[in-house]
Amino acid sequence: MSAALLEGFPPVVDDRAGVLILGSFPSAQSLRLRQYYANPRNAFWAITAELFGFDAEAPYDARLAALRSHRVALWDVLHRCRRAGSSDSAFDPKSLVVNDFGALFAEYPTITRVYFNGAKAAELYRRLAPRPASVAQRLEFQRLPSTSPAHATRPGVKLAAWRAIVAS
Repeated sequence: MSAALLEGFPPVVDDRAGVLILGSFPSAQSLRLRQYYANPRNAFWAITAELFGFDAEAPYDARLAALRSHRVALWDVLHRCRRAGSSDSAFDPKSLVVNDFGALFAEYPTITRVYFNGAKAAELYRRLAPRPASVAQRLEFQRLPSTSPAHATRPGVKLAAWRAIVAS
C-alpha cells in the first residue's frame, strides 16, 4: 500500500514581498499542525528571528507577520506528493506535483530573490518548475543550508549563510 497523497500549504506572501524562501515540502509535524517549520528542532524560526529581530517563540501568526513586514514570502516547491515520514529522501518520485510558480511570480512581480532552504528544494525546483524567460531574467536564486535538524553543522554556520538574505 502506498503512502497517502499529501498536500502542502498556500504561500505566505503579500504585495510587498521581495524575497521568497522555498522549502521542499512541509514535514509530517508541520502538516499536522498546519504551520511552516513546526518542528521545534528545525532552525528556521530561530534563524529568521535573529535576522529580522522578532521573537522565535511568538505565536505562529505573529512570526508570519514579522516575515511579511520584512518583505519575505514563504512557500514550498512541491504542492502535492507521497512521502513516508518527513525525510526529503522519502518522496515517491512519481507523485511529485510542483507549485504554480508562473502564477505566483506573475501575481507578485516585486519578488526578485529566491532562496532555497536546502539542496533538495533547489534540486526539485531546478528539475520540476517551468522557468519562463520573462520571469527568470528578473530573479536571482541562491541555495542556503537546510534548517532541518537532519542537516547538522557547527553552531553559527547556518546563520552565517542565511545572512545573505539581509545582505542583498
